[in-house]
Amino acid sequence: MEQGVIILLHHRSIHPKILYYGTPVLLLTTLNEDGSTNISPLSSSWALDHYIVLGIATQGKAYENLKRCGECVINLPDSSLWKNIESLAPYTGKQPVPEIKQKLGFRYCKDKFKVSGLTPQCSTILRPVRIRECPLQIEARVLNIRIFSDDGHLALVETEQIQVHASQEILTEEEYIDPASWKPLIYNFRHYFGLGEPLGKSFRAER
Repeated sequence: MEQGVIILLHHRSIHPKILYYGTPVLLLTTLNEDGSTNISPLSSSWALDHYIVLGIATQGKAYENLKRCGECVINLPDSSLWKNIESLAPYTGKQPVPEIKQKLGFRYCKDKFKVSGLTPQCSTILRPVRIRECPLQIEARVLNIRIFSDDGHLALVETEQIQVHASQEILTEEEYIDPASWKPLIYNFRHYFGLGEPLGKSFRAER
């Protein structure tokens, strides 16, 4: 392409059913009443400094556990784990299965570690366990929960990181997370993707 050439894009107004436009997948572990752990795949989250905001459905077990316990672990899988995560997709930890989830084909599952082939790992500070296979694990405490949809089915959960764990394989010698080694799993319009080749870095990138 010649330098200075501008390509004009032609846009159309559309009305997509979903708008997961490419965000990292996370596995949220929360504490059930009996001390067991629930795993919930999520793809709506964002981080700012030491705070992480989660977008979550209020009909699931994760929401119920967060309200009651106020603690969670945000486990971030790499792209190699997409089949394990998809194996969790049709299950809910809530019984009876909420009507809205029944219509979507969800089934009850008590032991999500067994169905996903993932391994529990004790946390160091909070009660919900971590997922051993996830290269990044963030123990977090709930600060605030706010319902934001008109029908009450969606909530924003504000959390604060308490402890971050990172696999040695994705760390630099200075104990920064190495962007060249860390390969988050991306949920892109309900399809799973890994990362492509690096394009460049911000002027604020770690040195």
